[in-house]
Amino acid sequence: MNPDDLKQILAALTNADVREFALRTGSFDLQLKRGPQAALAAPAASGPAPFAAPSAPAPQLADAPASAPATTAGPAPTATEAAAAPTSAPAASKGTPVKAPIVGTFYSASSPDAPAYVKVGDTVSAGQVLCIIEAMKLMNEIEAETGGVVREILVKNAEPVEYGQTLFIIE
Repeated sequence: MNPDDLKQILAALTNADVREFALRTGSFDLQLKRGPQAALAAPAASGPAPFAAPSAPAPQLADAPASAPATTAGPAPTATEAAAAPTSAPAASKGTPVKAPIVGTFYSASSPDAPAYVKVGDTVSAGQVLCIIEAMKLMNEIEAETGGVVREILVKNAEPVEYGQTLFIIE
């Protein structure tokens, strides 16, 4: 990736309402986060904060699905998560949540005419693809971290998802 490409990405993200961005192409990994975690709950009155690259982006990005459950003390719940909290709170104690490692659009299948990767009641194994999250025209397969039975699917097809939002409950 050359500096001009990076400048174009930063300019596009500055003009968009994007708080986190991840890009993986070949051996190049990039993860950007804008503003403090509290900015996810309440917008800042002074405008967008500058982008900052984390000190170790490659391990975070390479292990993104594995690191998602470890963020239990992560960002404050978004309006979408707060609205969904009553429905997902009892289920969270009965199984393992699968959380979105990135912001994007949730897709339950590889194409509109293909069957869904999983349905409620399906048995899944660790590493099995559960869904796709599209971010910046990149399709990111989200895999199960543990085996079990899919008890809940908390997101509808083609719905936008936030970082850390619970997508599935696997028991």
